[in-house]
Amino acid sequence: MANRPRTLGELRASGYRDETVKDEMRRNVIERLAGGEQLFPGVIGYDDTAIPQIVNAILSRHDIILLGLRGQAKTRIIRGLTQFLDDEVPAIEGSEVNDHPYHPVSLYGVELIREHGDDAPIGWIPRDARYGEKLATPDVTIADLIGDIDPIKAAAQRLHYAHEGVIHYGIIPRTNRGIFAINEVPDLQPRIQVGLLNILEEKDIQIRGFPVRIPLDMQIVFTANPEDYTNRGNIITPLKDRIGSQVVTHYPRTMEDGIAIAEQESWTKRNQNGDGVHVEIPALFRRLVEQTAIEARESEHVDQKSGVSARMTIACLEALVSNAERRAITTGQDSAQPRICDLYAMIPAITGRLELVYEGEQEGAQEVANALITRAVRAIFSGIFPAPTGKPGESGDDHDTYSEAITWFDRGNTLSVGDRMAESDFQDTLGRVPGLAEIAEAHGAELLKDNSSAVVQEFVLEGLHSHSHLSKDRLVEGGAVYRDVMSEIYSHGDDSSEW
Repeated sequence: MANRPRTLGELRASGYRDETVKDEMRRNVIERLAGGEQLFPGVIGYDDTAIPQIVNAILSRHDIILLGLRGQAKTRIIRGLTQFLDDEVPAIEGSEVNDHPYHPVSLYGVELIREHGDDAPIGWIPRDARYGEKLATPDVTIADLIGDIDPIKAAAQRLHYAHEGVIHYGIIPRTNRGIFAINEVPDLQPRIQVGLLNILEEKDIQIRGFPVRIPLDMQIVFTANPEDYTNRGNIITPLKDRIGSQVVTHYPRTMEDGIAIAEQESWTKRNQNGDGVHVEIPALFRRLVEQTAIEARESEHVDQKSGVSARMTIACLEALVSNAERRAITTGQDSAQPRICDLYAMIPAITGRLELVYEGEQEGAQEVANALITRAVRAIFSGIFPAPTGKPGESGDDHDTYSEAITWFDRGNTLSVGDRMAESDFQDTLGRVPGLAEIAEAHGAELLKDNSSAVVQEFVLEGLHSHSHLSKDRLVEGGAVYRDVMSEIYSHGDDSSEW
């Protein structure tokens, strides 16, 4: 505002209200709750779990720790807390620790007010400048967080080392009158955590042997990963005792929430600058991507203590779109849709994000990722199409929905589909399998609304493979060859069962 107070006297005359950061956040939360506003825009799936607990903590004026596995929006939440701060607040101009004009805490602030009185200059701190964040690493020191003596400042100003003016403040006091967050707090060495005790309980800092104590006004938020909590380090008991509220985060509880997160965070609109093609993503593929993450979070080959980040589904969706985009560009199309064979382009986005247990490492990351995609196809397929009857390798049941298609493969026929095939070739290739189009029309009517018939037919083949009724060999260049399951048994032994 152009007419905001610029001196201490003007600030007093304006009737500016003096309140702590936690009272300020509490006031703004109450106003938003009363107005029915969304408290954490962009944070999906926590409306009935973590968000009410965070709101309760703010209303209680508690410091907070968010406890959860990687990729559970912890950092997004803590950075979103700044919205509960006022647009700007006054501070003594030039103060390193954002001294409040009414009660300064630093030597600089005290002396400025003593010298100038009501004419002391006032600056205004915007909301974003009142947030500080530090990633905890083993090499973080007390000097980084709280401060230390600065010999260069002492020499330049000719000050004795016992003078408060030689202090170089760390990131925490520089965030005075704001929000300070420490990510992955168990990684802090215990002796460094001890240095935070006074900040949480007494709200002050002490630097080396100085007799002064500098009271701070701030909201402190921590994050921690339960795996790090127990293996790489821990939070010392006195520090845990001083944190008012512990909020546990989680992965999406529903597929709809997971899909919404991936859609919100992923980059899928590729032709905005005219340098790509339009890629349409049908609901089927969004479900398959999210189901792959669900399968990973349930897999016995994946270390569940480490978790499966939501960033995996985001990267998978982007890789899926990129594969379809690449095909459209090379075949001269203006638009594209994903195919089932494009799902395996997600493997590079999966393998680097999974922590495998011993059995998974023995199988190999590529094989684990491949199996997760196959299981995802099976889960989604089973919810749409009837389950294949009979045992793998058996055919001839006229009542089986898939008997005509399976019999065609049993006669020695094979079908090769690739992620580089032009659309017309792709459709012609799938059309070779008798009965496949009829299966798609009879049971996949909902899918046909936003998928081509050829894609639905390919989904049927992949579904039959996932139920071990067809064998499939993946092609190095992208795509697959489908054949009867008995040929694989005779060639490699009966290894068609899921591991």
